[in-house]
Amino acid sequence: MLKRWPFGNDPAKVAGYRSFWLREPASRPLVGFSYRGWFPLQEFAASTAWQACRYLTPEMVVPERFLDDQERMLREGEQVEDDILRGACPSQAVPWLEGMLGARLRILPGSILGEEESRGWDDLSEIDLDLSGRWARAYLAFVQVLVTHSAGRYPVSHGTLHGPSDLAATLRGHSQSVLDLVYDPDTAQRLLERLGESFLRITRTAWERIPLWEGGYFDAQYSLWAPGPIIRMQEDASALYSPDLYRRCLQPVDRALAEGFPCAFMHLHATSMFLLDAFLEIERLRCLEVNYEESSGGPPVSGMLPYWRRIQRADRSLLIRGSFAPDELRELVDGLDARGLYLHIMVQGPAEIDALRPIVGT
Repeated sequence: MLKRWPFGNDPAKVAGYRSFWLREPASRPLVGFSYRGWFPLQEFAASTAWQACRYLTPEMVVPERFLDDQERMLREGEQVEDDILRGACPSQAVPWLEGMLGARLRILPGSILGEEESRGWDDLSEIDLDLSGRWARAYLAFVQVLVTHSAGRYPVSHGTLHGPSDLAATLRGHSQSVLDLVYDPDTAQRLLERLGESFLRITRTAWERIPLWEGGYFDAQYSLWAPGPIIRMQEDASALYSPDLYRRCLQPVDRALAEGFPCAFMHLHATSMFLLDAFLEIERLRCLEVNYEESSGGPPVSGMLPYWRRIQRADRSLLIRGSFAPDELRELVDGLDARGLYLHIMVQGPAEIDALRPIVGT
């Protein structure tokens, strides 16, 4: 069966995703295994070569140079029998939207970040997304190259974009962007609203160029197919907000982003779990993706289970991505409802998959 469909993308897998979004009764979670890691910069020869430079420029991003490695990684779906579809998006290593809004992109060991600035309000008062700008054109060109190259063999998606709070933290500085909400809340909130509008505009613009796959939409970072329009939201910098600040200043922006997308979902880290109730107040947010990060200082499964259960009790689909030892995975599976649960499990090789399969029931 795996060899019949390029990259293991059997259209019959769509049914599992539909059940996930509807939170239908299930005997086991939706499960995907992937050899890909946390650091996409180093997974492609084209982006690994950038590390010889200090800053990334649009001209350095040549989409065609990514295609061979992209196909190589997608072919894990022909070797691994699981429930998921595999596709592609513009390089996940690039903070595209920071570049589009004028930030310099600093190349660090293993990652690329928008260089933190201290722009004044006068400079930011008219900030807007210019679709004719160099970074926007590079991003949309990458989308088009993938669409053409895929020729329907795999789904294509929007790229990974940082959210309004992350963009404000880059443009104003992480500490200053939070102080702004305290001492100049009206001006700071207007900035978040404009950044949200830019996020929404580039997302919609990308989807105008991306064909549906089996009648649905896709997010390549999490191999997540959806039956309706999808937006991938992210607010990592909100970990510096109090619940009150989030609700007053950023929640309205996130609510507006989710409003037009029936399958809106948000990426979260353990560091933002104290804001979980506020995120769940966004009615149109259908799914939450939470990274499991004990290896980098996050709580163990026992510490994350109460948060994951709150998501499920709120009738939201839950996507958990991370690496798990067998005992961790058993605790997770035993502690959660299989309805609307998708486990995106990062592994090192086939032997690890064989050890984990009986636990998840595949």
